[in-house]
Amino acid sequence: MFKNYIKIAFRNLYKNKGYSAINIGGLAMGMAVAIMIGLWIQDEFSFDKYHQNYGRIAKVMQTVDFEGEVFHGGYMPAPMGSELRNHYKDDFKYVVMSSFNSEHILANGNNKFTRKGNYLSAEAPEMFSLKMLKGTRAGLKDQASVMLSASVAKALFGAADPMDKIIKLDNRHDVRVTGVYEDLPYNTEFRDLTFIVPWDLYVSTQDWVKNAINNAEWNNNSWQVLTQISDHADFETVSSKIKDIKLKHAPEIAFAKPRIYLLPMSQWHLFSGWDKHGLPDGRIQYVWLFGIIGIFVLLLASINFMNLSTARSEKRAKEVGIRKAIGSMRSQLINQFLSESMMVVALAFVLSLLLVVVLLPVFNEVADKQMNVLWTSPWFWVAGIAFSLVTGLISGSYPAFYLSSFQPVKVLKGAARVGRYAAIPRKVLVVLQFTVSVTLIIGTIIVFKQIQHAKNRPIGYDRTGLVTVNINTPELSSHYNVLRENLLRTGAVMEMSTSSAPATEMNSSNSGFEWEGKDPNFKENFGTIAVTHDFGKTVGWQFVEGRDFSRQFSTDSSGMVLNETALKYMKMKRPSDIIGKTVKWQNTSYTVVGVIRDMVMDSPFKPVEPTLFMVNYGWANVINIKLNPTLPARESLRKIESVFKVINPGSPFDYKFSDEQYAAKFATEERIATLASTFAILAIVISCLGLFGLASFTAEQRTKEIGVRKVLGASVANLWALLSGDFVVLVVISCVISAPIAYYFLNGWLLKYEYRTNISWWIFASAAVGAIVITLLTVSYQAIRAALMNPVKSLRSE
Repeated sequence: MFKNYIKIAFRNLYKNKGYSAINIGGLAMGMAVAIMIGLWIQDEFSFDKYHQNYGRIAKVMQTVDFEGEVFHGGYMPAPMGSELRNHYKDDFKYVVMSSFNSEHILANGNNKFTRKGNYLSAEAPEMFSLKMLKGTRAGLKDQASVMLSASVAKALFGAADPMDKIIKLDNRHDVRVTGVYEDLPYNTEFRDLTFIVPWDLYVSTQDWVKNAINNAEWNNNSWQVLTQISDHADFETVSSKIKDIKLKHAPEIAFAKPRIYLLPMSQWHLFSGWDKHGLPDGRIQYVWLFGIIGIFVLLLASINFMNLSTARSEKRAKEVGIRKAIGSMRSQLINQFLSESMMVVALAFVLSLLLVVVLLPVFNEVADKQMNVLWTSPWFWVAGIAFSLVTGLISGSYPAFYLSSFQPVKVLKGAARVGRYAAIPRKVLVVLQFTVSVTLIIGTIIVFKQIQHAKNRPIGYDRTGLVTVNINTPELSSHYNVLRENLLRTGAVMEMSTSSAPATEMNSSNSGFEWEGKDPNFKENFGTIAVTHDFGKTVGWQFVEGRDFSRQFSTDSSGMVLNETALKYMKMKRPSDIIGKTVKWQNTSYTVVGVIRDMVMDSPFKPVEPTLFMVNYGWANVINIKLNPTLPARESLRKIESVFKVINPGSPFDYKFSDEQYAAKFATEERIATLASTFAILAIVISCLGLFGLASFTAEQRTKEIGVRKVLGASVANLWALLSGDFVVLVVISCVISAPIAYYFLNGWLLKYEYRTNISWWIFASAAVGAIVITLLTVSYQAIRAALMNPVKSLRSE
């Protein structure tokens, strides 16, 4: 009997090839989107699970309440590690001090390149459960040692054994390879940790770090502390024990209410974002967003399937009557309809897997992932098969249980009618489809509008042709003047300078400043950037009042420039109130020479921080170079590289364009916008497939009506309006419903950005007009085709 069901099902699919293609193709498309979103969500939740101690690893964090805003920070003072290790040893199995992942130069003879690595305590490899290919996890015991990832070891030594070989780190330190570990997976916080050097080497060679530890500087937050709690401990209890550590050692910052706590590794990726009120605002919101989108896209495809299945099943009433007349039982008819439905779903599921295999590489590139189909996961197959069964049963239930109940005598006499209200459920489902689709379109437009709004924001400097080079060797810092003279002589460089941070990054903030008229109760916090005299000419900052630094004025050796926000922050009404005045900090008096327009150095979606730029040649981390705009960039970089190789022969010439670094600040929002727009387009396509099928069915149902109307004088335009009007009304209703829904959710999303666009009326109008035009284009083919049909053919049977 089952074989007979399958044979009849195939015959029906083949007989109605158009409907079958729409049914299977639409459902497969929806299932493919749901599978890819499911893989994305699974990847997000599996972040960092590579580490065996995942459930017990944590990052030491702190919160401070500053002028009513709550800030969460992951950088700690240098003494924090020894404090936890010595006074809370029962609560921690490992306490690991960490600098931060940054680029360093690795060299084996003439083989030199830059890679990201970190200075970590010796227990780090054990805590992170690195998979060792050579050596052991105890490889950082020796201060002059290094552990390499497999890819870096291969890049440095090729097929040769790297163990016990000596390499040069940053042209300063000779370190011995004591271990090679497997490259960390893409979905871990430490995926770019390509080598590890002992924390002790960092301390012994960096005087400022050594001083911070020896002098117990509890207000210098420049390092990370990573921990693994003891087997008997829990995060909440340990956090309550250590919450007042900083307050105990630095009571002078009691006004900021510092609180220390542990952030478990399980929360690093999805739950480590906070708004200005200290409320969670991490990537979990995107997991929820795409999860909902995946469900809705799948729902749209299922609605198509159910609509077309029920619509076509009404034409099979006579088939039911004949089968029952010759002895078919109702249970057999139910099984027949359900079997056909299950077959369509099964074919769609197979096709969706093929689509996923083809599209997953593109999806990975857009989503910045390295996902694979989980062929060996039981849960993957359970979810896929379960959905197929549920969809097949639901969509097949109407023809199976409703049509099989018809009495054969009434059906064969033509007395059985589906009823005037039979189309209402289908219309409701079409409205639901387009409500979801239009909401996604509105959301996509607003997301792109917000990104463009931030991109069009004045940034206060000229990033065109601005290049930065990290100072990671002593040769660059000690021979800076010679380097500058030689570069300017090439004609490829307009101007250059050094600074403690590139123009696209705010990496330091400080307090403890004093100036005339300051409120003694005011607790300030300024972004602080150390620069050389030529920084302003290099980046092209714009003055509101005052002047740039100049070597002609001896006072400028300790000069200072403020941005507009700093002026307001200091309660100054006019730039002239501060220009020429003295600002004291760390026993040094700085003379303010000018006020500049705000430079957007941090997030383009946030307000600019009050920032002070101070002349200081000893606090240089990057070289800023302004390329000559009259020369091709490639030629300029070639000339610059030749000079760098003379001054700094032991290092590769690695540079970054500031416009590319600034563009990277939009990466997350643009990725979300691209994915959302892709899903919105797919939702519209799936909805239109269903609409096309329903329009075809409606035109077929009303063939005789169209013939009569044509005989009575109806024009093609009249008939087109008649057949298209019903669908347009449904889409208009969808637009009316989607507008307030989209506004509510997207207004809430925009509120998390302090620098944000507004939601304009034209967005809703554009989405509505677009949906109506797409609807007309979709149904017009079937409507015009039916209107052009010869009425003689449709009325011949009468």
